Parts: sequence; structure tokens; C-alpha cells
Amino acid sequence: MAAEGKVDPMHQFQLEKLAGADWNIGGYNIAFTNSALWMALSTLVLIVFVAGGLRRQQVPGRWQMAVETFTGFIDGMLAANVGKAGKKYVPYIFSLFMFILFANFLGLMPLGVFGVHPFTFTSHFSATGVLAVLSFSIVLIVGFAKHKLHFFSLFVPHGTPLVMIPLIFVVELISFLVRPFSLGLRLFVAMMAGHVLLEVLSSFVISGGNAGPVLFAIAGIPSFILMVGICALELLVAGIQAYVFALLTCVYLNDAENLH
Repeated sequence: MAAEGKVDPMHQFQLEKLAGADWNIGGYNIAFTNSALWMALSTLVLIVFVAGGLRRQQVPGRWQMAVETFTGFIDGMLAANVGKAGKKYVPYIFSLFMFILFANFLGLMPLGVFGVHPFTFTSHFSATGVLAVLSFSIVLIVGFAKHKLHFFSLFVPHGTPLVMIPLIFVVELISFLVRPFSLGLRLFVAMMAGHVLLEVLSSFVISGGNAGPVLFAIAGIPSFILMVGICALELLVAGIQAYVFALLTCVYLNDAENLH
């Protein structure tokens, strides 16, 4: 990451094949990368977290209370945005929210695992895009399964003048189809921007230290203090972005469930 005292802000986003995990299946190279490793770790943390809350003790411990608190939070979010029909989506939205939350937090760890540096796979649009397409696909399946072709009325607001229907339909359809792109892009940009900013500030600290005590006091120390503040902000952003992703998914599910 650093060469001759310089920091490459984009190195942290580089996909790397793990040693011994370069496989060829059917003529295609399927490598197990650092991104796949951190996805697996996020999934494992999610499974362990949920498993710890399944004890169903009459007097719940802290772990069980944490799981029940997050579950209640998601249940309330769905109730507010979807209504009673949202109850059946609690497992999916809970898993989606916690998976993104753990992924964002694990990517901020100061130390890696198995000799692999921390990697935030939510800073790759390929990962966030898949999550967005998955959520969008559920919305389409629910919408057409429940309303059949009447689902297309979503693109024609009630009271639209007859002459304006073709134009409004096209505009609303394009807006609807852009949803998965904007959903995945929002998370990707937020996580990538924060990590790049931290790397840039770290380069100021390193450059100031290499240039001598005077420049380090002028540029290095303030940059380091700012880094501490940005790290705290990144923790907040990690939680907010997981919440926004889950919230928007709930809003889109409301369109599929409660079509008027």
C-alpha cells in the first residue's frame, strides 16, 4: 500500500486472489478473492449473531436482547412503511440490514485476518448492485404475483389526464427501473468516499513525518486528529447506509404490496 513513503488510496479496493484459491471449473477461472473472504466472514458473523439470540430465555441476556432489539427495529420499519403485510419480510430485511452493517463495520477493522488486509466489499458496485437487484427482483415478483398486469398501474398515477398517460408511463417506468441502480450506487459511493478520504489523510501524516518535525506539526498532527474524527464518522455512516438500504427496500415493497 505504501511505497517510498507514499500511500495509494485506491489500493484498498483492489481485488486479490488468495493463495491456493485459484480454481478452474469448466474452463473458467473462479478465484476465491479477498472480497469473497470478507463476504463469507460477514455471513458467518451474521449467523453467529442470530444463533446467539435464539436461546429464548425467559430473562434474556444481553446477546438475546441485542438480536431482539434489531428484530423489533426492522419489524417496526416494515410496519410503518408496508403495514401488516410487511411482517413476512422481516427475515429478509433483517438479514439484509445486518449483513450490510457487519460488512461495513468489518471493513473498518484496523487489522486483517489470515494475512489479508480488511476489505469493504460494499465499496464495490458489483457487490452492492447484486444486493440491489436481489431486492428489486423480490419487489417485481411480489408485485406481479399479487396484482398480475394491474401492477403496471403503478406507472400511471391516479388522476393522470388521458392525453398524458403515454408520457407519464414512460417517465415513471424509467424512474422505477433506475431504482436498483441508485440503491446500489448510494451505498457504494458512501463507503468508497469515506475510505478514500481516510487514505488521503494518512498520506498527509506519513508525508509530514518523513519531511521533518516542523512539517509534521503543521500538517501531520492536524491530519491525524482529523482522521480520528473521520473514523468515528465512518462508523456512523456504516450504520446509516445499512439503514437507508433497508428502508428503501421497505418503501419499494410497499409499492408492490399496497398498489392502489
